[in-house]
Parts: sequence; structure tokens; C-alpha cells
Amino acid sequence: MRSRYILVPAVVALAVMVGSAGPAPFGTIEGKVSYAGTPPKMRPIDMGKEPICAKEHNPPLLAQNVVTGPANALQYVVVYISAGESPSPIPSEPVRFDQKGCMYIPHILAMQADQILQIYSDDPFSHNIHPRPKLNPEWNRVQPAGSMPINTSWHMPEFIEVKCDIHPWMHGYFAVLNTSHYAVTDDNGNFSLKGILPGKYTVTAWHEQYDAQSQEIVVAGTETKNINFVFNIKPQLH
Repeated sequence: MRSRYILVPAVVALAVMVGSAGPAPFGTIEGKVSYAGTPPKMRPIDMGKEPICAKEHNPPLLAQNVVTGPANALQYVVVYISAGESPSPIPSEPVRFDQKGCMYIPHILAMQADQILQIYSDDPFSHNIHPRPKLNPEWNRVQPAGSMPINTSWHMPEFIEVKCDIHPWMHGYFAVLNTSHYAVTDDNGNFSLKGILPGKYTVTAWHEQYDAQSQEIVVAGTETKNINFVFNIKPQLH
């Protein structure tokens, strides 16, 4: 019986010690991706093959290979931690990819390896989903109007081009990553990676047309570190 009264204070003392340590000192990496040079002029997308979609987009949408914003911002750049951390646990929540108005939404979809990807179609006609991976198995499926979402996943990290063989202007990418610390730049070129433990990391920015570039950064404590990327681009018509 005596040992019970000795053990309880010890447990309480241990709990106090653990509690006093506080939460892990997570930091943030944020910044902007921009371009230098003359941005290419994107061609309007011709959806004449599908009149329903053509009427939905007036004026016509532009191709999304290169999308720029104010102050030389570059949109649709995947920014992620490419080295310096262990692989992240696989999320239980799926990611969603939509086909609406004969467009892929979003144009670039980032996810983790082995995370469930759900592909939906909101259009009143069939689409064809044709991912073109180099490391993962390739497949090609037709998704009729009103059908259930396609559930799939990718085991190997890579950037996978996806297209529709029925509507050739439909084009995008799946960014399959080993990390949960990723973002896709918005229309102002901004990104933010939160929940970063102290350490030295390699941060990579990938663009579908201008490849990738990386920088090393050290995060200490709960600080917010800024890192910017600049892509040199040349005028090309698409």
C-alpha cells in the first residue's frame, strides 16, 4: 500500500514536466514566386467542339500553361519541402479533382503519395481522364455524365500530366509528394508552409513549363522564414 502513495506524486511530477514542455515549436516558411522577363501570351481556348462549355465561358478562357498576376506574380507553382524531413503520414482525407465547364479544377492539384484522389465530373457529357505518369502505372478511363467519382491514388512521388482525350484543351497536373508541407501559389504568387519543426530544409518550387529550382533554409523555433523564387521566362505563344 505504501508504494501507491509514493508512485502517485511521481506520476504527477512527470505530468507536470511534460506539460511544462509546451507544444512543439512549429515555424512557417512563406514567400512569393515571380517571373523575370516577358511572359508568353496565352491563346484563348477554343471550346467550339462542346457548345455548352463554349457558352459558359464568355469571353473564352485562356490556356493555363503560364498564368501571371500583379507585380510579376507566377501562379500555379508547387512549392514544397523536398529534403530535410521524414515522409509525412498519409492523410485520411481525400483530395478532390473536378471537371466542370470542360476545365480541370484546380489546374494543378497537389497531394501526398498514397492519399486517395477523388475525380468528379459536373458536366452533362462524358469526359476522359488520362494521366500520363512516368513512375506510376498509366491508365485511361471514360467518366460518363452522372457517374460516381473515380477513386485512385499514386504510390510514387512525381508530377503527373493529366489530359482529356475527348476534349484536348483540358490539361493539368497532379503533384504527388512525400510531404504534407506543400502549397500551390495563388494569383499573387504567394505561398505558405505551416507546421515546420526546427531544422534545415530544402524547399523546391516546380512549374509545369519552367521546371524546378530549390533553396536551402533553416527554421528555428516558431519563427516565420521568408523565401522567394524567381523564374526566368521567355515569350512563347501557347
